[in-house]
Amino acid sequence: MIDSILANKRREVERQKQAVGLATLLSMAGERMERPTHSMRKALACSSTGIIAEFKRKSPSKGWLFPEASVENIVPLYQQGGAAACSILTDGDFFGGSLRDLQTARRKADIPLLRKDFIIDDYQLFQARAMGADAVLLIAAALTKETCASLTRTAHSLRLEVLLEIHNEEELAWLNPDIDMLGVNNRNLGTFHTDTETSFRLAEYIRKTLPDETTSPLLVSESGISHPDTVRRLRQVGFRGFLIGETFMKSRQPGETLAKFIEELRP
Repeated sequence: MIDSILANKRREVERQKQAVGLATLLSMAGERMERPTHSMRKALACSSTGIIAEFKRKSPSKGWLFPEASVENIVPLYQQGGAAACSILTDGDFFGGSLRDLQTARRKADIPLLRKDFIIDDYQLFQARAMGADAVLLIAAALTKETCASLTRTAHSLRLEVLLEIHNEEELAWLNPDIDMLGVNNRNLGTFHTDTETSFRLAEYIRKTLPDETTSPLLVSESGISHPDTVRRLRQVGFRGFLIGETFMKSRQPGETLAKFIEELRP
């Protein structure tokens, strides 16, 4: 599946670059490129919950979750409900998202926004900045170590933070000193099976590998989190961010579901 997604993404990015060159993109973005950004890492570190509420209409494994979902309606409710940050899916073919969703979310919220997509080219980082992102997702399984490091440098030059996503111990080799946040995806990209024990297992390995918490990236657990007790347990082993999408989006009231989740999570 990831091979199919990446092949499609390469074609998509080339079409976008041909349709709107980088110089044109920057001229169209104008003052938006100078907008002060919000630190997602700081927001998660200071939050008592660390919830990254995700907006997505569908997924490759589950199909459509909420096809008519509106960013204008849901993202403000995520912020009101207590989300520390929001993740916006911008892939259209596999997740039903768009860059317009990100742009709309920026107008409707003033908390950190993560552009979640399959980032493979510098051009996508400029898009993210122009459309209002504060951070971007880089997926180790989709990149070489060299490309990951290069994209991280470009992201930082645009004042975007980087969340590096890994799925196993081997992918920790993609980590470099500039990575702001390290995400453990509990979903196996080969089988799409989700198991939050992946985060607990890798947390122990990460602690041994990265003993200095003051210089280590902030830890984020992604996918498969459906109960506040899981968040409590993950916090005990060092995670400070919790990316949750399907639990909220499969309900008809994602904002209300988030608010109830956070209410149960608070002491």
